Amino acid sequence: MELALYDQTFGYYARAAQRSGRAGDFFTSVDVGPLFGELLATQLAEMAGILRATASSTVPVFDLVEAGAGNGRLSSDILRAVRDRDSELYSRLRLHLVEASAAAREAQPATLGDLRERLSSSSASLPESFEGVLVANELLDAFPVHQVVMRENGLREIYVAAPISHGHTETRSEKDFGLSRFRGDLRPVEGPLSTPALQAHLDRLGIALELGWRVEINLRAVDWIRDAAQRLARGFIIVIDYGHEARDLYSASHAQGTLTTFSAHTTDAAHGSLPAWLERPGEQDITAHVDFTSVRDAAEAAGLTTIAFLDQTYFVLALVDEWTGPALAQRSAALKTLMMPGGLGSTHKVLILGKGVGRPRLKGCSFSARVT
Repeated sequence: MELALYDQTFGYYARAAQRSGRAGDFFTSVDVGPLFGELLATQLAEMAGILRATASSTVPVFDLVEAGAGNGRLSSDILRAVRDRDSELYSRLRLHLVEASAAAREAQPATLGDLRERLSSSSASLPESFEGVLVANELLDAFPVHQVVMRENGLREIYVAAPISHGHTETRSEKDFGLSRFRGDLRPVEGPLSTPALQAHLDRLGIALELGWRVEINLRAVDWIRDAAQRLARGFIIVIDYGHEARDLYSASHAQGTLTTFSAHTTDAAHGSLPAWLERPGEQDITAHVDFTSVRDAAEAAGLTTIAFLDQTYFVLALVDEWTGPALAQRSAALKTLMMPGGLGSTHKVLILGKGVGRPRLKGCSFSARVT
């Protein structure tokens, strides 16, 4: 999954500046139009006010960090709304775009246009230290996962095997594995766990898998939130993604796992015994649902406070509550898409975390903190 998505030569995300949208393979809240960024700008402005009210300096810098920023479309929408509504906040805002794809990073200045004056850094890594808000929209679901399956002799991990001479196979490491060389000849094999952290992960959650259940474990997401918590000096983290609490993710309803591929807005189906995620590696998106319980637990252990966890529907409803008349009517179609049951509204969850800010009552959580 790491190679298929992020390898700088043949990785799915590495080879293009943008993969979503009508001409892409999948649809995100950003593809609805600027509305999603405008709504986030409302929430960010409130958070900036909370930080300024308790700042040590008279005019504190406000860092906006977007992780998994792609070519910068979401940040562009946010910044444009901030500039139009609050020139004072705009003048002290520093933008940091975090993106693994070099192609996407190269496209960021053009996407930002006249807003690029606020761009402070563009990198593959989070800033060493920042004070403000970190936004991660549909980032964690694209982190490489471990897939495991419960057998009679215990938990086993799914690996990828490639052919070698004399008809034998071997499992190759990332260091010496040439994906393009073996495309079409790869196959999944079961083996012992690559790390005891996988069993420990399930034990910590109190999860006992039934015989035959196959699930994904995203250790990278847990590591990422811990790292983000250390780098955040003071402020907020907003994680938006599709996923579930652990009790729902690791249950009979998802007993065959959630590892999915997308191309041309269609979930690719497996053909024969080969899983879809091995059929065209590097040419399709690969994703798995997020375990929000583990992300939240890791965040709190790292010193963050959970402020809210809710469906995107209710987050959007709360932020749009003050809009009336033409402003609301002109955005009705986009709003319906962002709040659609069974679509972006209910499948996507919003996790808001804080550090050094207490537990404020935020606008985005004022409608109803509900999770479906």
